[in-house]
Amino acid sequence: MADLLIELFSEEIPARMQARAAGDLKKLMTDGLVEAGLTYAHAQAFATPRRLALAVQGLSEHSPTTREERRGPKVGAPDKAIEGFLRSTGLTRDDLEIRDDKKGQVYIAQITTPGRAAPEIVAEVLEHTIRHFPWPKSMRWGTGSLRWVRPLHAILCILSDGSGAQVVPLQVDGIVAGDTTRGHRFMAPDTFSVTSFDDYAAKLKRARVILDPAERAGHIWNDARQMAFAQGLELVEDKGLLAEVAGLVEWPVVLMGRIEDQFLALPPEVLQTSMKEHQKFFSLRDPKTGQITGFVTVANRETVDGGKTILAGNQKVLAARLSDAKFFWQNDLRVAADAMREWKDGLASVTFHNKLGSQSDRVARIEALAREIAPLVGADAELAELAAQAARVVKSDLRSEMVGEFPELQGLMGSYYARAAGLPEDVARACVEHYQPLGPSDSVPTSPVSVAVALADKLDTLTGFWAIDEKPTGSKDPFALRRAALGVIRLVLGNGAKLDLFSICLLSVLRFRRELAERGRLASSHTIKESSYAYGRKRPGKNLALVPFRGEGQKFDEVRFAEAIEIEGVYKTVWFPDGKTTSELEEFRFDPHAIVSDLLSFFHDRLKVHLRDQGIRHDVIDACLYTSGSAPSGATPGNDDLTLLVKRAEALNSVLSTDDGSNLIQGFKRANKLWVDEMKKAGFNDDPSFLKAISVLDEAEAQDGVEYSFGPDPKFFEDDTEHALLEALDSADAVITPAIASEDFATAMQAMARLRAPIDAFFDAVQINTDNQILRRNRLNLLHRIRETCLQVADLTRLEG
Repeated sequence: MADLLIELFSEEIPARMQARAAGDLKKLMTDGLVEAGLTYAHAQAFATPRRLALAVQGLSEHSPTTREERRGPKVGAPDKAIEGFLRSTGLTRDDLEIRDDKKGQVYIAQITTPGRAAPEIVAEVLEHTIRHFPWPKSMRWGTGSLRWVRPLHAILCILSDGSGAQVVPLQVDGIVAGDTTRGHRFMAPDTFSVTSFDDYAAKLKRARVILDPAERAGHIWNDARQMAFAQGLELVEDKGLLAEVAGLVEWPVVLMGRIEDQFLALPPEVLQTSMKEHQKFFSLRDPKTGQITGFVTVANRETVDGGKTILAGNQKVLAARLSDAKFFWQNDLRVAADAMREWKDGLASVTFHNKLGSQSDRVARIEALAREIAPLVGADAELAELAAQAARVVKSDLRSEMVGEFPELQGLMGSYYARAAGLPEDVARACVEHYQPLGPSDSVPTSPVSVAVALADKLDTLTGFWAIDEKPTGSKDPFALRRAALGVIRLVLGNGAKLDLFSICLLSVLRFRRELAERGRLASSHTIKESSYAYGRKRPGKNLALVPFRGEGQKFDEVRFAEAIEIEGVYKTVWFPDGKTTSELEEFRFDPHAIVSDLLSFFHDRLKVHLRDQGIRHDVIDACLYTSGSAPSGATPGNDDLTLLVKRAEALNSVLSTDDGSNLIQGFKRANKLWVDEMKKAGFNDDPSFLKAISVLDEAEAQDGVEYSFGPDPKFFEDDTEHALLEALDSADAVITPAIASEDFATAMQAMARLRAPIDAFFDAVQINTDNQILRRNRLNLLHRIRETCLQVADLTRLEG
């Protein structure tokens, strides 16, 4: 066994590419070695700004000899077929064997591939790796054809064992592999030779190079914390910046400086962001005031003056950067003091999306939605007005100079400017919180004002892009709509909000349709007075109504239809397709209900992903989306109330985790299968869903003389288990129906689980398909009762297993 050491020495590799590059080097090399027949015990890759390194321990010294038997053409086959087989095997006709086969004699080739020495394989795999390395960006230099992220200067490649080290013979574009490398660019630039990985790492450290990026990061963090502690300050944690800085230096030297007093009035986030983005500085915070008062910078060398010159230069550059930030801050405060009027007006010239209008249009939509949502998330009349006020200002900071320089501060700066404008604290907090949650680990706001605006913001985004058919496809989601949907789910569930998502989204979609019409993308909008309404006819199962409207001077046959929302018995117009007759309206291509239904399905899909991490299976969610009490669409009433849906799913999941629950499901499925089989015999052979099966039950009634959807008649019971089951079903119904009405799903599920014993006893004692047709039909009715009772809770047929 031998150990392999590889180093690819180049100009500075960008810090953001180093970790991936080290992983790619390890994968490409180890996969290539294994594919060539070598084995190894362990491999580890490293990266510094100037080198990628790979150490492989326990590498086999040669690949094994392999023998392969390959079947060829028949004896007597055309010469061209035989010649092609010989070329593929590298043999001659005399080397082939002839064997008897079921269909006659065939040629057999015995191919022996001798093993190869490790140096030969390593050279071949390393050259292929270098020439095909997957850099995100690469360059060529000089007259060669090799591409690398920065000019590649040297290759170190040695195999070492107990007898010593040998250089692997390799040349790539004139670069000959050797056993030498260099230390730090300034402090130890001379070359030196190495004989093993341990020798390599030790000599590099003496040459002022720390090979392991984790060790460099640890050194930076520990030194910085000690320096901060000595001055009574706290080091602000930033793991991303720490990893980046560790990739910028080979020999980190930590230096600490102070921020000039003239900049201390800037918000801490501005100081931290400016130093991080422009200078790669860590921030030091005063624990008593929370103010950022100092910084830590990391140099790549030791100096005779202890870094004073480096620190002085950095402080000059930092002062210039913070002077810009101070200028932005002062200008922005001037605009904020004028109620942010300049920024609000400027949003009209900021395009949100070419089909969805400007940010000003979006603010108006968010305000309208926030007013609708606020009472549903616990806001009283006063807070609802604050939610509308917050919606008008939360996007204003997009026009500020500070956000223009640091886009990542949007929302946060808006909260500062809102306070400077004298707005209520709830409004200021909403400016930053309406973007939350930004990810799975981000917190969820709880203030009713913030929740209302956050939901309005995300729902406006989702309904808007659904309205113009810009939905996520596969792995592509350029507008982060999946994140927005998950944000809505977390906001609703985190606050226990009960929202009729379908109606809210429908209102939003209809607003978009009106705006699209006004922009000439759909028919133009038309305003109708409420007094003009007559004969409003509500669509079954919908909140939307078609309201006939006949304007002044129009004949009766010129009646047109407006789509309106019924709110407390009053029809309020949302949009009217001007000039459309009834028949033309039916052909209108923009279907709000279809759009919202598709969006609701998207919410359900994201909800399954969210609950999967909590141990709730996707089929449990599906079962709760559909019940026997569904509308014709099959959807459970209220399935757009995510809080209610999750409560139902949690209760069902809890029951399924018990023995009674899991066994009950099996008993239910048995009863359901027998009942569905009878429906199929009656002529129903497609989807055996409850509602569709009922539609063909008339045929079964005509044939059998009994209606299976009626309850069983106790006078036809022959076994005590039938009586016991019917009594258990009656008792369960008496509990389940009011429990579901009061949203006490745990009680409903427990009542359902108690049916396990009587159902098991019934199937053990009773034959369903008996020759006595009266008993058979009566027992089928009893199966229908089992199905009807259980399906009140959830569609158990959708559960897997």
